[in-house]
Amino acid sequence: MDQQFASDNYAGICPEAWQAMQEANAGSAVSYGDDDWTHRAADGFRTLFETECEVFFVFNGTAANSLALAALCQSYHSVICAETAHIVTDECGAPEFFSNGSKLMTVPAHDGKLTPGAIRAVARSRSDIHFPKPSVVTITQPTEVGTVYTLDEVRAISAVCRELGLKLHMDGSRFGNACDTLGCSPAEASWKAGVDVLCFGGTKNGMAVGEAVLFFDHALAFEFDYRAKQAGQLASKMRFLSAPWVKMLETGVWRKNAAHGNACAQRLIGAIGDLPGVGAMFLVEANSVFLRAPEPVLEALRDKGWRFYTFIGGGARFMFAWDADPARVDALGADIRAAALG
Repeated sequence: MDQQFASDNYAGICPEAWQAMQEANAGSAVSYGDDDWTHRAADGFRTLFETECEVFFVFNGTAANSLALAALCQSYHSVICAETAHIVTDECGAPEFFSNGSKLMTVPAHDGKLTPGAIRAVARSRSDIHFPKPSVVTITQPTEVGTVYTLDEVRAISAVCRELGLKLHMDGSRFGNACDTLGCSPAEASWKAGVDVLCFGGTKNGMAVGEAVLFFDHALAFEFDYRAKQAGQLASKMRFLSAPWVKMLETGVWRKNAAHGNACAQRLIGAIGDLPGVGAMFLVEANSVFLRAPEPVLEALRDKGWRFYTFIGGGARFMFAWDADPARVDALGADIRAAALG
């Protein structure tokens, strides 16, 4: 199949992650995470983030987000999030399931972003015992529509969380893309800006599977290992989840991969930005382009064999992974131009 950009999950495994899995496959290793690879990966995150955080490895983003939020909530609590947040639209009720019923309190967000004012309004809307008590704010970085919270925006959200006694969770399935856009260190984009718990995505960054859950507040990680085990997320051969992270972090390829995806998104929007009636629905700040176009244009692209989703964000979404071929990006741009001008 010709390379498609409907999802960055279409991509294969990057060479560094593949090499690490091959190396980890040599011989035997202690199971359930008490192996050298897992210890090296955890220490690698502590070095990268410049702090002694607690690190856990799970299979996918749904598990990472859901279990992290469950660790921050009681069943009678609520989680404040954007109405477009991944935990709302694409996780099949898993956050509510694993928290035994914590309610997701959604806030309208035209650009995918929460604001301090919106958080304060929801958190203070009611304080009686009949209403689920707000406990956590979660932000998606980058957002589901490809916008990126600035460091000042994250700090402002963190400040209102502290004011209201709420914890701040960051869904970072594409955290590397956000760091590249912001031009900052992972520490600056997370705990130094006030984030309590981060889910750092590996799958969309070039790995086969695997997300890291980082607790910057050690107390919040209490018995998280039991929670992960109960949820079926404690890998018996943990080294195959953790080893790719060793190479991703030590080589810095996590950032290189993210930068390439971001650059390809800019490449596409640069090729079509002058077309009449066609354009980006949101600011292109990470590795996605949400294309606004008349239905005949979208149909012409489908006829050309292009795959894309339109139920996310309301436009045709194109996602660019670590392996996006610039020539293929140019071909997409040329077909969009031809359809728009034809």
